[in-house]
Amino acid sequence: MTLRVYDTRTREKREFSPLNEGRVSMYVCGITPYSPSHLGHARCYLAFDLVHRWLEASGYEVDYVQNFTDIDDKILNISESEGVDFSVVSNRNIDDYFEVMDAMNVLRADHYPRVTETISEIIDMISKLQEKGHAYVGGDGVYFEIDTAPEKYGQLTGQTLEMVRAGAGGRVTDTGSGKRDHRDFALWKLAKPGEPFWESPWGDGRPGWHIECSAMSLNHFGEQFDIHGGGHDLRFPHHEAEIFQSECCTGCEPVVGYWMHNGFVNVDGEKMSKSLGNFWTVREAFENYTPLALRYALLSIPYRNPIDLSPEFLEDARMNYERLIEAYGVSLSSDSDSGTDLSEASQRITDAMNDDFNSRAAIIAIQEVVSQYSGRDIATWLEYYAGEVLGLLPSSEEMLAGRARADSARAKVTDKVEALLNEREIARQSKDWNRADEIRDELTSMDVIVEDGPDGPTWRLA
Repeated sequence: MTLRVYDTRTREKREFSPLNEGRVSMYVCGITPYSPSHLGHARCYLAFDLVHRWLEASGYEVDYVQNFTDIDDKILNISESEGVDFSVVSNRNIDDYFEVMDAMNVLRADHYPRVTETISEIIDMISKLQEKGHAYVGGDGVYFEIDTAPEKYGQLTGQTLEMVRAGAGGRVTDTGSGKRDHRDFALWKLAKPGEPFWESPWGDGRPGWHIECSAMSLNHFGEQFDIHGGGHDLRFPHHEAEIFQSECCTGCEPVVGYWMHNGFVNVDGEKMSKSLGNFWTVREAFENYTPLALRYALLSIPYRNPIDLSPEFLEDARMNYERLIEAYGVSLSSDSDSGTDLSEASQRITDAMNDDFNSRAAIIAIQEVVSQYSGRDIATWLEYYAGEVLGLLPSSEEMLAGRARADSARAKVTDKVEALLNEREIARQSKDWNRADEIRDELTSMDVIVEDGPDGPTWRLA
């Protein structure tokens, strides 16, 4: 099965065929670093880390660009409230991004351009759009005129501006006083008093939101590139604005071969948002789940689907991840091979990943292997498919060191735990449920997790 990728623009899975054989150019919209990275960010960059990994595993050389919008209204508001330069706000949150993504085994992109480092390219692009009749100067900046290329409208959403205004994150309503039409969008915003600014032919100011990604992607890749990724909410207005800008500037279309968008993150059935009080930063999630267990959870659902991070879902993912780690540790410590033919399982994972990067089907295939087999060859197999392909494993050195620590901790409490489990079983047989519950509570206080099965209870340390 050849790789097939769902393209948002054509609304279908298409056989993947890059512009240059053996090489893939991929641009993913990065964060606006006004606050620490949250679970929505984690979902997005884990999704495209999965794409990055599988393309490389498939033999492609990947040139991966991910930007930082390091100047923005929200960044300026926070810098003003704290009395610090805007770069202080953006830099600390960029540092946070790298730290939490590194912890979740997200491979680094090849380039991380920033808006503040791309000003000259942005000004050049706006000038070309103005020369070609696609941009005009208003009272408070420069705008792109939608009516100069109406055939490009709605390519990613198939909807009108009015239909999707409510889902556009509020930014589409930031019209100012200089627009000719409510659909037009800002390319250059004249600076307000006290704001940082850059000189331009239209006056001191800074770029609009959409133009930055067009300038950065074209600067790195030229007139066309293979993959453009981002969250589902960026389809409109951001990505549709990019289509207008890039194609009207270069006269070449389509600018992107495959538009890819990951699904929303929901918490207990509702979209994650600060207003609903269900908003988690990645660091807050780390307080309850290890970084790689969180990665496992977020990859357990195909990237295009919304994901509901209910407590039950997260706990189930944690338990399955711990079983994977336990099986890997046992196999890694084994002195012999299992003699198992894993070709069928390998093919299932290959077919799953070639079907628009179906990580859920790949994880299910891995779960079935770890539930049935162990041996040094299983460890090697897991290191490739669970490790290199899905990014779910620590290094073998980290794993062996962690296992040694875990074995030492387990040995210290084994006698007491076994005695309590025996006493609990006697209490259950005599229907002394109060005493059985007391023992379970005592075990819980020792960070011991008990799982009752048909063959009796098993236990592990949390």
